[in-house]
Amino acid sequence: ILKPAYRSFVGMLPIPVLHGCTIGELAQMINGEGWIANKKNPCSLKVIPMTGWKHGEPYSLPIKPSPNLPNDQSIRLYASLCPFEATRVSVGRGTTFPFQVLGAPNKKYGSFTFTPRSLPGFDKNPMHKGITCYGEDLRNVTDVNGFTLRYFLNFYRLSGESAAFFSRARWFDLLMGTDSVRKAILKGESEEAIRNSWQKELQDYKEIRKKHLLYE
Repeated sequence: ILKPAYRSFVGMLPIPVLHGCTIGELAQMINGEGWIANKKNPCSLKVIPMTGWKHGEPYSLPIKPSPNLPNDQSIRLYASLCPFEATRVSVGRGTTFPFQVLGAPNKKYGSFTFTPRSLPGFDKNPMHKGITCYGEDLRNVTDVNGFTLRYFLNFYRLSGESAAFFSRARWFDLLMGTDSVRKAILKGESEEAIRNSWQKELQDYKEIRKKHLLYE
């Protein structure tokens, strides 16, 4: 859950990385909980519910939400790969499969290779441009629902578990909405332990969210 000290352009609300709301539900929660203007219901908001849909049903976006989120797989992986943007590990920017691969210019990260380039419609100057990156291909991974730290922890271990892996530590904290995740990783805590550390706050958030859900 994002802490007030880590509010930024990439995170402004006290919610998880994956909040589990439609845009309409999120708008109702923001308005109803007084997260803007420091008062409840400051806006005259009307959300028109959809029919024939409920949470958990698959939905493919008809238009890609970003040049670097070209398909469903990239969208599903985005939350788990975004933390790498605070490191020197490429998430595939400069390829036709961004946010579906991981790699850096060192063979210790894996046997899969890709080379970021300046591509029309994608990043013009991606990290490691023109340099072969070694890592992992996630394009055909199927268990990608939700948020996981396993990819990040794997590359962190392969790097030698150095604090230098967080090349932009403050940016990592802003992406996470807290510094507790980075500190736990540096202490060598497991993903299970890290996930357990935020369960109480997550359950409190779900109780708040419940009041604003429009769909089952």
